[in-house]
Order: sequence, then structure tokens, then C-alpha cells
Amino acid sequence: MDRYRIRPGKKFKLDEFSPDETGDFEGKKQKGIEKFETFRSEIDKLQEVMYSENKHRLLIVFQAMDGGGKDGTIRAVFDGVNPQGVKVASFKTPSAEELSHDYLWRIHAKTPKKGEIVIFNRSHYEDVLVVRVHNLVPKDVWKKRYQQINNFEKQLAEEGTTILKFFLHISLDEQKERFMERLDVPEKNWKFNAGDLEERKLWSEYMKAFEEAIAKTSTEWAPWYVVPANRNWFRNMVVSSVIAETMKSLKMEYPKPDIDVDLMKKLLADS
Repeated sequence: MDRYRIRPGKKFKLDEFSPDETGDFEGKKQKGIEKFETFRSEIDKLQEVMYSENKHRLLIVFQAMDGGGKDGTIRAVFDGVNPQGVKVASFKTPSAEELSHDYLWRIHAKTPKKGEIVIFNRSHYEDVLVVRVHNLVPKDVWKKRYQQINNFEKQLAEEGTTILKFFLHISLDEQKERFMERLDVPEKNWKFNAGDLEERKLWSEYMKAFEEAIAKTSTEWAPWYVVPANRNWFRNMVVSSVIAETMKSLKMEYPKPDIDVDLMKKLLADS
């Protein structure tokens, strides 16, 4: 799935990526679903090793427009994974206390510890996306944040955190369909926010903000992946494949026991 990775310094346009794309799995949905199940099973096993080894940290960032599928992706990819070693952090509008600190303060507090996977549902990137589109801070302030974010993520990486960032790319029409479903299905009415209609009017401004943020902060130590996300099954497969392959590259191992296993077996049998 390397085709979806944005290389450092590469200029790109989001319209070069079709949200409907299914890559080599065009017309092969069932095969794609089967591949996803394989990757998900690998993630489950690798997470067990990561937790027991207590050496590596993994930070996964999800960003998308409203209705982009962040919650659904997290549920699908990490279904069945031991919750003891996985946490999800969601970042809403900053509280008064959070606003009294620098914008990265609340983010740093949620980063993973050794042996842990932390998933950001939205993240520090809101401070170069929403604040830009809605003019919440001056341009000369949010412009500086690209480098600040790069420095922050590099520090995390140098301290042993592996970072993966995913932009779930849906189309404006697909968002409309998903919003309509939230209104048509009573059990999903609660998910619809009237403010979403106003945000839709700013779609082009958000696309520009995402393009610049991704281009300026996709680094070797914290790469961005632009994931075609109109098709949930393909989105899940791409995300899970990147996570599984990244975790395998860490060459993790279960820790060596500090006991004489054979002796313990004998003592237990005789007890």
C-alpha cells in the first residue's frame, strides 16, 4: 500500500487521489475483505507481543472530514485486540484549562507509553485545520505550527515512538450520503450535528488545509497516508495492511522468561 504514502517534500493534490479507488482489488471486494481479516489477525497477535515486550510505542493518527469513517475504521481494525494495551484518545474543542497551555500540551499527555498503542481520533492537526479554516488564530501563528509539529513528532520518534498518520479521504457526495443515513436511521440521529451543514460549505477550504498540512508534515519518522475511504472495506484493508507491516518491521519478540520453566512445571505437577 506504499502508493498511498506521501513522500517528504512531495507536493500533491487531493484530487489526484480518487476516494472511490480500490487499487488492485477492483471488482474483488470479497478478496479484499479476506485480506483485511488476515491483517487484522496479524495486528491482534503483534499487539500481544508489543504489550509483553514493553519496549516499543505506536501512535496512530486518524484525520478526516466529518463522516469520513474514523470511528468505523478504529472499530473494524482493532476489533478483538486486547484493550489492555490499546487506548483511543479523542480531541474535542479545547477546554479552558487546555487553552491556557500551548496547543501541544494536551496532545503530549496522551501519547503512548512503552508496550502501548494509542490511537488519536482527531489530533494536534486540528490546530492547522479548523483554526485555519475558521480564522481562529492569525495566519502567521498557524503557519509556524507545521515545523513545531514536525519537531514534536521527531522528538517522540527519537524517544522510541513509531508514528503512522492516516487521512481518510471521502468525496463530498459520499459525505452527503452518510449524513443522510444519519438522518434516515433513528438510531443514528444523535450522530448528526446541525453545524455539519455549515462545515460542508467550507469543503474546498478544508481540502486546501489538508493538502498543505499533509505535504508539510509527512516525514520519514511520521508519514502520512492518504487512504481512499468511500469504500469501507477497502479503507479498512489499506489501514490494517500499513499497521500490520509496520508492526512486523519492529522485529518484536516475547520476553525471555526469568524462571526455569521445566522446574516450574515439575513443582506445579507435584503440588
